[in-house]
Amino acid sequence: MPVDFKIIDAKDIFVIIPFLQKLSDDANSEAVLQERLLEMVTQNYECIGVYKNGNLIGICGLWFMTRHYVGKSVEIDHLYIEKKSQGQGLGKIVMEWVDNYAQSKGCKASELNTYVQNYPSHKFYYNQGYEIKGYHFLKKF
Repeated sequence: MPVDFKIIDAKDIFVIIPFLQKLSDDANSEAVLQERLLEMVTQNYECIGVYKNGNLIGICGLWFMTRHYVGKSVEIDHLYIEKKSQGQGLGKIVMEWVDNYAQSKGCKASELNTYVQNYPSHKFYYNQGYEIKGYHFLKKF
């Protein structure tokens, strides 16, 4: 399946909102997501658009940072492909693109979080060469 990748310009970042809402089962309103995205684009965040025939069919957020334990790295966030395009190998293609892009920006590693109960994602990320290194903890205020 031929697809194209493009970094979504900060001025167009709201195009990812429907994907974020699907990914999170509408946990946040459009207004909340708009507010958060406006802040995110000022904080070393980029989002890849995955396009098929000119239509946006997927997204993958990227956070660039330097970690004391690994150096410059990318953290993959909210990778989502539309349901009708899932199961066709696009996830692997996206991950290869991300690896190449991150390396071109000087990154030495890639990391991500996935939900404990999301077993299909665990298998997918293992197959992409990721290892479990710890637990992600969250405390809301």
